[in-house]
Amino acid sequence: MLYRTRFAAALAAPAAVLAGLCLSAGGWDNAASYQPRITDLMGSVGWPGDAKGVKTWKEMGLTWGRDDVHPGRVSPAAPMDVSRTGPGDSDLPSILLTNNRNDIRSVLLLAYSAPWNTATGDALSAPKDVKVWEEYVEAAVTKYAAAPYNIRYFQIWNEAAGRIISAPQSTFWHGPGYPSQEYARAMEDYVDLVHIPAARIIRQHRCMVVYGGWPDQGGIEQYEKWLDYHDLARWSDYLDIHYLGVAEMDRLYRRYVATGICRGVWQTEIGDTYCKDPRYLSRFYFSLARWALEHGWDQPDKFAAMVYHWSGPEDFRLTQWNNPATYTPSGRSLITLRTVLDGPLATYGPEPALTHGGTAAAIRSGDRIVVQVEVKEPGRCSLTIPDPALARRRARLVDAITGIPGPEVSVLPKDGAALVEFNAADRTGMFVYLILE
Repeated sequence: MLYRTRFAAALAAPAAVLAGLCLSAGGWDNAASYQPRITDLMGSVGWPGDAKGVKTWKEMGLTWGRDDVHPGRVSPAAPMDVSRTGPGDSDLPSILLTNNRNDIRSVLLLAYSAPWNTATGDALSAPKDVKVWEEYVEAAVTKYAAAPYNIRYFQIWNEAAGRIISAPQSTFWHGPGYPSQEYARAMEDYVDLVHIPAARIIRQHRCMVVYGGWPDQGGIEQYEKWLDYHDLARWSDYLDIHYLGVAEMDRLYRRYVATGICRGVWQTEIGDTYCKDPRYLSRFYFSLARWALEHGWDQPDKFAAMVYHWSGPEDFRLTQWNNPATYTPSGRSLITLRTVLDGPLATYGPEPALTHGGTAAAIRSGDRIVVQVEVKEPGRCSLTIPDPALARRRARLVDAITGIPGPEVSVLPKDGAALVEFNAADRTGMFVYLILE
């Protein structure tokens, strides 16, 4: 009871703070005038960095970036420094200003413990002195929430979890006995020593708390147990998961967003090894957009997913290593997606039916109807859409990866529907967008 009384005002703060706010690409818009865009969902771990990187991001439609603020002190006597980010120890202030100029929303990751202030001698463990952690958070949020940066999204830690499917302790949250023994107080230490102290500071600066990203190996049921401990869900404005699907986002949405506890559901890491299949990102974002349109997508920051692609083999990435102007198939697929869905998005009710072994799903983009079609077998394909008006439209196919025009397509009225026919000659399967305009 004392806990709830002490923090009641802070827990209620976001709704009061956000009432009436209307920011541009870096934040919130008026729900009544907001028009959903596919690019509002799309982002990347890391920053574009320079003009070439910005151009690459814009071509792929990436409008979110996320990376860390390096821990503020290298020793107890050193001055506080929150100016560095990323694996290259880059200058964070200049990066954030570049992002602002180019309508890229920045999410700042606050992690980890200063090396000299760890409970176990490990920077991925709980802080020994919580006040030192709070000083770091206060310094970062005070600096970057203010002009000219105006950052509104601060993520706390990364993938803090206890036992996961493959190990007694998670990769990014270590306790006594790491890595072989289970961290018995993993949840309690994270919530009490890291998350709530940081969330309190973030909200005092009228900013948004992003949960640190629940790992796919942690189990969604375990995540919900953590969110119940000390009202952790109420200390998180955006719930975040990593490398999971739309189904898991839906589960969290129904329990925490639809009920007014949290503002949205994100994935600040997707992709990585999944990008070995170049169709993965197109499938995921198209499915996410269709789902979001049916689940109160009334703000540009309500749902988001950011691709992790900065390490690993080239087929895990969006661009070739050290050459951001040359795209991998996954990177090209994002360019194609952004291009075909270049208008405001809306649901499209009539569901297409593919008669030749495969899947088809439709969405409205401006005046276009766009159908993502995946054909499993070669041969003549028929796609029926129960909307006879579409038979009067111009129809074309484009390859969903490359954007190259596909086979000729015919559209005819039939039995109160539009019948679309085309040839699928590729024996390995065909992945295309049918565009009716």
